[in-house]
Amino acid sequence: MMTDLEPSLLRYFEATNAHDADAVASLFADDALVHDENADHRGRTAIRDWAQGTYDKYDMRLRPEHANHDGSATVVRTQVAGNFVSSPIELQFSFVTDGEQIRELRIG
Repeated sequence: MMTDLEPSLLRYFEATNAHDADAVASLFADDALVHDENADHRGRTAIRDWAQGTYDKYDMRLRPEHANHDGSATVVRTQVAGNFVSSPIELQFSFVTDGEQIRELRIG
């Protein structure tokens, strides 16, 4: 796993790979937004439920491969492997952070 990510992003990938939805949700701001699979999830409770649902559905593991900054976002090219057709695939995880918290995550 990449170790040069900012701490909140590194913790996001670690918690996701541990399938720890509570730990993932705790990394986000109270009013944060996650956009994944054409749906928005706003707030920690919705983000926790999204994370758990994703783990249950796909049993996926993430491997961040490359990160770059695009304006206010950090975009992490990530290999995603799990129980889905065409696994593994590469997706972009675009994070906006505010200090220690994640304010927004867009996956696509």
